[in-house]
Amino acid sequence: MCGIVGVLSKDKDAIKKVISCLKHLEYRGYDSAGVAYPYNNEIKIIKKQGRISELEKMLDFNVETNCAIAHTRWATNGKASDTNAHPHQVGKVTIVHNGIIENADELKKELEKLNYHFKSETDTEVIAALLDNLCQNDNDKISVLQKLEQKLKGSYALGILFSDDDALYAVKKDSPLILGISDDDYFIASDVPAILDYTNKYIVLEDNDIVKINTDYHIYNNDAKREIHHFAYTYDLNSKAEFPHYMLKEINEQPLVIYNLLDKYLKDDLIKLPDLSKYDQIDIVGCGSAYHTALVAKTLFEEYSDTKVSAYVASEYRYQKNFFSPHSIAIFISQSGETADTLACARQVKEKGVATLAIVNANLSSIARECDDVIYIEAGPEIAVATTKAYTAQITILSLLALKVAYQKGLVQSLDDIKQDITHIKEIIVHLINDINYIKIAKKIYQRRDIFFIGRLIDYAIALEGSLKLKEISYIHSETYPAGELKHGTISLIEENSPVIAVITYDKTIDKTISNIKEVKARGAYNIILTNQDLDNEAFDYVIKIPKVNAFLDPIISIIPLQLLAYYVARLNGCDIDKPRNLAKSVTVE
Repeated sequence: MCGIVGVLSKDKDAIKKVISCLKHLEYRGYDSAGVAYPYNNEIKIIKKQGRISELEKMLDFNVETNCAIAHTRWATNGKASDTNAHPHQVGKVTIVHNGIIENADELKKELEKLNYHFKSETDTEVIAALLDNLCQNDNDKISVLQKLEQKLKGSYALGILFSDDDALYAVKKDSPLILGISDDDYFIASDVPAILDYTNKYIVLEDNDIVKINTDYHIYNNDAKREIHHFAYTYDLNSKAEFPHYMLKEINEQPLVIYNLLDKYLKDDLIKLPDLSKYDQIDIVGCGSAYHTALVAKTLFEEYSDTKVSAYVASEYRYQKNFFSPHSIAIFISQSGETADTLACARQVKEKGVATLAIVNANLSSIARECDDVIYIEAGPEIAVATTKAYTAQITILSLLALKVAYQKGLVQSLDDIKQDITHIKEIIVHLINDINYIKIAKKIYQRRDIFFIGRLIDYAIALEGSLKLKEISYIHSETYPAGELKHGTISLIEENSPVIAVITYDKTIDKTISNIKEVKARGAYNIILTNQDLDNEAFDYVIKIPKVNAFLDPIISIIPLQLLAYYVARLNGCDIDKPRNLAKSVTVE
């Protein structure tokens, strides 16, 4: 959420560059955008609710300025509006901010007593006012920013301009921020993709870093020295190839992403991943889709490797009482590696001396650096807000980890069966993407107000993810229930032609789930079945048949049809599929 960009350019084309960078952060989700730059001895601010394209109409790109800061806001403190949009300016201070200031109300009351008046509802304007007040008695900007850090409670990444100073400043705590470096320019940004049109060299800023950029850059934090990294991937951030949406493009990238991971980590009779067999208790923690991967992993570990696994929502895990044994490990899953709730849990668990493992996509992200060990899912950039290929890549890693434990314990005697299926995995997924008429199914349900998903155990976990994809991008109310729970209240919601989507891939629960499907069918439901079983099609309205593969690969392929069904339902409803309302790709506030 919230994208921050700052540019210091030798060519005085900072407005053009800062907007170009900002566009590459649109995937993070936002509801307003703004830019600030020095011009004619003042800091000029232009901001607007809505898309960056609306902001562009208000900008004069012929203005020559060597410095600019810009922001895409995802509303937290205060509704989406022109007034609440960033940047915010108080006195000589203009700032953009990502994060949450937990003591903003307290600070605001103190500042109001000092005759500061606030125009917006944001905590960001409070930071600007506090910073302006600190400047009244101190002309040393680094000293002022150090004092600011001592007064703020919460998370923040700040880009700052002072009207009496020609430098660009940045401050970071518990919110991601990088420093980009090229021959002609310096950048600050929330994420590496923002700067890749201009440079692939960057520094990962750490908590309490203060950065000053003018003719060079300086990082102030106990004589901090930071390594310059080079982003290794090459890709066109603007290209959807032949696809109308990034989401569909990323769905179609899954065959290669999954195959590459399986091929990389499963070699001969070795699975080249960390050894988890020594742990008698595994906690897997995530948010949203990452939590759903944890639920899938729970069944795989417990059913096939006899290992106790608990799956937790990060925002709950942090505040509950957790019990660890001397042989416990906690696994933290996040596409961005910056998910605030998950990061807070990782830090808390590490403080207790428990082993930690990160499964993330973003190289050198906060969660990756916080944990004892890290596995990168190597899914490449995922631009659509609703995750697809990162989810299946996470499932792939977790499946291999469970398989390794099962193999080490002798519960799986041979890896030959799964290796045989891996040779065909790309073709299987391509078939699922291209050879099923998802539009036909979507036309049956896209106008419904309520849709239900059901399943048992691992099928329930898959159904949760399918339901989340649908509600994220189509805005249709969708709920998921363990199939056996229907008769304990939920079945009262079934009406004539209510869509019920059932997942049936898990051998142990086939008969029971079919009985539940017949219960809702008897009450008028329109049943869609996703299965790898040979079922009597006459008992159901529509059957999506998927191939039966090794149990450790089943959950990887079974989600593909549900991703595509959600996509086509949203498309029929004319939704903004890549940028669904109210959602952010990287959730960096708790």
